[in-house]
Amino acid sequence: MLSMLTAIIIDDEVKGRIALRQKLADYCPQVEVSGEAGDGLEGLKLIEKHDPSIVFLDIQMPRMDGFEMLHQLPNRKFHLIFTTAYDQYAIKAFKYSAFDYLLKPVDIEELKITVGKLDGEKVQTKGQLEVLEHNIHGKNLSNKIAIPTLNGFLFYNIQDIVHLEAQSNYTLLYFVNQPKQLASRTLKEFEEMLPANLFFRPHHSHIINLQYIKRYIKGDGGQLEMQNGNFVDVSRRKKEEFLKLIR
Repeated sequence: MLSMLTAIIIDDEVKGRIALRQKLADYCPQVEVSGEAGDGLEGLKLIEKHDPSIVFLDIQMPRMDGFEMLHQLPNRKFHLIFTTAYDQYAIKAFKYSAFDYLLKPVDIEELKITVGKLDGEKVQTKGQLEVLEHNIHGKNLSNKIAIPTLNGFLFYNIQDIVHLEAQSNYTLLYFVNQPKQLASRTLKEFEEMLPANLFFRPHHSHIINLQYIKRYIKGDGGQLEMQNGNFVDVSRRKKEEFLKLIR
């Protein structure tokens, strides 16, 4: 039997709230909507009153937007899921900050997957929110990233990542002048997130930052020596693409 979760929907669009509430009722029976709010001020009152398990939150709202509301909350002991109509540029900001999000109009399968993976109580950190705000409002998205680890989150500048190595369902990240870190995220997820003008996947087990290549060693596929002294193989099928890229 599914354990019940209580939810609050905070969105200034009435049609959006109605649609999400109906989809939750039809496809996520473990979620009971406790209340709805049209702006951050109303949302604060509802959160204090109901202490929900989940908050579905739009960012762009009148009176008090989503960011302002979150800053008013001393403790965010709920699963935070952003509902947004942002473009793909801003979607990367959500991925970089490791927040759950749903694109409007909310897709039923995405909703079921997002709700279905919620497990236990989750507390979003101040650092996560700062990364999200920074990347949404900043001119250069290739900047801050929240790295989910087994013990929480670590925050880095993307430019400081030298290369990444697959470790089954995890990824080992190597940084400039900092210890390597094991992230609870797959290499494919990082490949989809990281800017293609800065990072390249020369091998199924590796992604490199093009800024930190020290030399290329010829071979069947070849091998790269990175500036941190590590060596990364280039697969035969990626060799031609890589050589074109660096010429």
